[in-house]
Amino acid sequence: MAYKRKQGITLLLCLLMVFSALAVNASADAEMKRAVIGADLTEEQIEGIYGIFGIRRGEVTELRLTNAEEKSALEGFVDPAVIGTKSLSCVYLELLPAGSGMNVSTENISWFTPELYISALTTAGITDARIIVAAPFPVSGTAALAGVYKAYEDMTGQPLDENVKLASTQELTITGELAEEIGEVDSASIITELKLMLDETANMTDDEIRGTIRQIAAEHSVSLTDTQVEQLLNLCRSLEKLNPEQMKERVEEVQNTLQRVSDAKTQVAGFVQTIKRAIDSIKSFIDRIVGVLN
Repeated sequence: MAYKRKQGITLLLCLLMVFSALAVNASADAEMKRAVIGADLTEEQIEGIYGIFGIRRGEVTELRLTNAEEKSALEGFVDPAVIGTKSLSCVYLELLPAGSGMNVSTENISWFTPELYISALTTAGITDARIIVAAPFPVSGTAALAGVYKAYEDMTGQPLDENVKLASTQELTITGELAEEIGEVDSASIITELKLMLDETANMTDDEIRGTIRQIAAEHSVSLTDTQVEQLLNLCRSLEKLNPEQMKERVEEVQNTLQRVSDAKTQVAGFVQTIKRAIDSIKSFIDRIVGVLN
């Protein structure tokens, strides 16, 4: 009897240790995730956002982002009319193990694609994360970086360098504006090439960089306005404040990530076409059967 009692106590202790370990792991896992909610959303809208995030409210630490914080992050880069007077953009950020790469998705974001976010966030040094940018209805998404920065700094306890945040924000807004005029692929390609030659542009005059920008644009069969050239020149000067070697490494990481995203999209498109062909074949078969019966 005593032996069985000891066995029961031992088993109970083992179960307590297992549950304790699971609780610790769950707590640690939650610490690597944040939800940043626009401060002007209603309770109903917030519930909808959590539905997009795929989690229940309360599962991860929730932060609020105000319109004043958005304006502070975007001042000088985005027209105040685009920013608006309310904070509506929301962000879910989950930091992943090194080497995992970036996984970004958007919902109701009208101006920026996941690929543009990936490029800008990598400039800021955020390279391994799962991010969802969402809003209850279509918005530009300009404030998303401010939300990511807030979540990242809260999780790590380390503030991001202001030069890094400014350069990243500047890159996103300029790429977004250029994409509207010359297309996303060309705008991203031009900026990528400039990022790869920062060690050279640092020793060039403004006029030399302007010439280089126009040359790169011409290679992509793109014509840039003087205003666009000046925007890219200013971006170069901002990026030059960052470590050029680290920037090259990050650009390579972005290219690898974007290639994976492209491959995944191609696979999905191929799967959809296969299903469509199968449905068409079945429909055609049924039509022939109906014709025979008639």
